[in-house]
Amino acid sequence: MQSKKDEMEEVYIINTSSFLPNTAITNDVIEEYMGFINGTVSRTKNLILRNNKIKERYYAIDKDGNSTHSNAEMVSLAIRKLLENNIDPIELLACGTSSPDQLMPSHGVMVHGELPELGSIEVVSPSGVCCSGMHALKYSFLSIKTGDKKTAISTGSERLAKTLRSENYQEELEAITKVEEKPILAFEKDFLRWMLSDGAGAFLLNNTPNKDSHSLRIEWMEAISYADEQPVCMYMGSDFDEHGKLLSYKDYSQEDLIKKSIFSIKQDTKVLGEKIVRLGFDKLADICKKHNYDPSTVDHFLPHLSSYFFEDKIDEVLRSNNIIIPNEKWFTNLATKGNVGSGSIYLMVDELFKSDKLSKGETILLAVPESSRFSYVFCLLTVV
Repeated sequence: MQSKKDEMEEVYIINTSSFLPNTAITNDVIEEYMGFINGTVSRTKNLILRNNKIKERYYAIDKDGNSTHSNAEMVSLAIRKLLENNIDPIELLACGTSSPDQLMPSHGVMVHGELPELGSIEVVSPSGVCCSGMHALKYSFLSIKTGDKKTAISTGSERLAKTLRSENYQEELEAITKVEEKPILAFEKDFLRWMLSDGAGAFLLNNTPNKDSHSLRIEWMEAISYADEQPVCMYMGSDFDEHGKLLSYKDYSQEDLIKKSIFSIKQDTKVLGEKIVRLGFDKLADICKKHNYDPSTVDHFLPHLSSYFFEDKIDEVLRSNNIIIPNEKWFTNLATKGNVGSGSIYLMVDELFKSDKLSKGETILLAVPESSRFSYVFCLLTVV
């Protein structure tokens, strides 16, 4: 007979919060913040914006490119809002991001340093890209599930606008100008300049649900990587050599780090289009079978989209797996918040959690793809 001590705890998201820096940046002024590369308007901006359908985004910089917030500061501000009515001491802080403020110390401990009121607690910093925030959530989930912790905070955040400013590409373009009369920034670099946004989101987890308001019980979380069979698709702090090998920034000279804009974010859009949807959403069908859950019965489907371009493609793959989720059950705030990478799923859940759209007993399916080398995390929540 299983003792009470050996039973697994239930885990609940009992509060959510978010922080978005400054004011919303609309498409008509976006290049005033990102800067004009080589003094001219981007040739690809309008095409990319038309496809991704993002109308507003947030930047932790001003028009002159000066930073207004660090990544750690944005997360700490989200956490302080999260804890306004909390009474239980926090035992764990798990912070995911793909854009920490520094290589060392870790992102998590820098966030902790902004929050001395938390006291001395366990801190972890999952690395990765869009999935890093979900890995932080899973670490928190399992810590409470096993009884190791009672309370935890997980976060996802990004601060990328600063690195996408035009001055970070200028030396590279000046070098190109010597052999090209009309240089254009490579599409794999310019593509992401009009996709990404800054911000932070946070969840408060506990082994006990709220008494007077709804909570979200975490039923299961599943993650998978296809790096064993798939090439690198999105990268930063590295680049491919002439043999197709990805080289670390450590293997470049100081001169080439600047001239080749090694620290800019790049994405192979051809590989992205071919792989990102099919790999993850075929796997979702297998995961739901494992948990005896019919995803067609979901009440709220929250897929992290980098662009609305992928919305129909996801639907097509789901339908090919006999998963029919009507459009009215889909929820995303990409158009008004932008693509905040690891923070996007937190911002979506926060907005839904604070809306009047949730009813007790409903299920929420989270789906987060990561294109860097094709990883995915899925999570099922129940409103209680």
